[in-house]
Amino acid sequence: MAGIATGSSSSPSFRSRSLNLKSTHLSSSHFKQPLLRILNKGGRSTVDGGCRSFAGSYGSPAFRPRFENLKDTHLSLGHFKQPLLRNMDKGECKWGNMRVEGGGRSKVGVVRCTAEGIERGLFGGRGKEGGFVVPERIKVVALMACVMCLCNADRVVMSVAIVPLAAKHGWSSSFLGIVQSSFLWGYIFSSVIGGALVDKYGGKRMIAWGVFLWSLATLLTPWAANHSTASLLAVRAFFGLAEGVAFPAMNILLSGWFPCNERATAVGLSMGGFHLGNVVGLVLTPIVMASVGLSGPFYLFSSLGLLWLTTWTLGVTNDPQDSPSISSSELRLIQAGKSKAPPPLKKGELPPLRLLLSKMPTWAIIFANVTNNWGYFVLLSWMPVYFKTVFNVNLKQAAWFSAVPWGTMAFSGYVAGAASDYLIKAGHSLTFVRKVMQSIGFIGPGLALLCLNYAKTPVVASVLITVALSFSAFSQAGFLLNMQDIAPQYAGFLHGISNSAGTLAAIISTIGTGYFVQWLGSFQAFLTVTAGLYFVTAIFWNVYATGERVF
Repeated sequence: MAGIATGSSSSPSFRSRSLNLKSTHLSSSHFKQPLLRILNKGGRSTVDGGCRSFAGSYGSPAFRPRFENLKDTHLSLGHFKQPLLRNMDKGECKWGNMRVEGGGRSKVGVVRCTAEGIERGLFGGRGKEGGFVVPERIKVVALMACVMCLCNADRVVMSVAIVPLAAKHGWSSSFLGIVQSSFLWGYIFSSVIGGALVDKYGGKRMIAWGVFLWSLATLLTPWAANHSTASLLAVRAFFGLAEGVAFPAMNILLSGWFPCNERATAVGLSMGGFHLGNVVGLVLTPIVMASVGLSGPFYLFSSLGLLWLTTWTLGVTNDPQDSPSISSSELRLIQAGKSKAPPPLKKGELPPLRLLLSKMPTWAIIFANVTNNWGYFVLLSWMPVYFKTVFNVNLKQAAWFSAVPWGTMAFSGYVAGAASDYLIKAGHSLTFVRKVMQSIGFIGPGLALLCLNYAKTPVVASVLITVALSFSAFSQAGFLLNMQDIAPQYAGFLHGISNSAGTLAAIISTIGTGYFVQWLGSFQAFLTVTAGLYFVTAIFWNVYATGERVF
């Protein structure tokens, strides 16, 4: 018999009834009518015992005769007992088997989680009327992916535009690194403050303000570049200040809208949009500059940000319970798949910084963010310059060679999220999954960067950078999700702390690359240093990281 069971089994009343399951059966007196209703109508019914609904398609003529007489029917929990007990404290449903016995026959079927009215599935399924339904949480993650795409595209515009700007103003390689890093000067300060504000006011409001302010800064960048170098540095720093809320807001909002076993996939989709922003920025910027002028891409992306803001403000809520568009079935699915929400911070209460920094899992996240940002911003800021300097390709060719790896990274980030969720559903611990994902995210890029030192053609170099960034995307299912695992109440603040440390590392690596290139005339030394940092942090992560709640 194929059946579906859903709901939370963590209530005290249900737990007390189920302590001794070895000799327990569900008798026909409790279950006969729901079964008959399912057999005759293929519908759903409510049963006692924590699992909210039982559904199936048992109306077929071949199946009905076996259940005509339900007097002697009972449900044996011999096959279902372990999955049920294993998840009783977590409030989750697992795949398992249920045996229906009666009249001397038995049939083993599959029990799975679903929500009443919508078949279980991240990307939608059949509604009550039989039509395809797109879940509300997919609309949320789609808008989040779009804004993360704009977030990164607005950064990348300067990575391309700085080449003609440097030629126009006669900037040296070392000063070029200072201009590139000016974005990070504001970003480092806004990460902690922005994370704390996201914890207090929610992701929707804070990312809306962030988009408005960074779109304004993008719009002002051409004017600042023509006015003075100081104005350009100030506007870029303000741009970084506004973007500091993006990642904490994304993490907090998605953790509220998605059950635990879909969260890695949701973050993978959002970060896929972020990485596609590199592709959009690197490809469109030289095209728009060639046809409109240097100011064209800045005006384009700032306008898209303001357009997105209108849709976001009208269509998204912080909590799915407050959404006027969400179905009751989807809301139940989300709530059943989440752990108990931590209490919000009281008015005037500050997150416990000393407590957070006293635990090694916090430092594992901080060091992971430092290493990830170090390598990421080296490649983001210097890739067009690398291809032009080392292989003497023109700006448009450099943009295409630089864009391919980021497009692949967007796809691999989704693969990492889906693989992480699959391992969790298969019964592996969060600690194991986070360590595996992060190990891939560090060891893979380290090896690829070492090989990059020996690349002789731009095609080989592009392939190796693609491999490095593809493996790096697995970090999204590692340290980026681990903040919510160990400190759900302070996840935004913890993200801000680690992101500030990572931003400081990004500033050092971005400026340091310029000086290394100017002093040594080569990228090789800095690539080797970056690879070594990846390997050391991978070891530290596997020693001290955990998927259990610490705070």
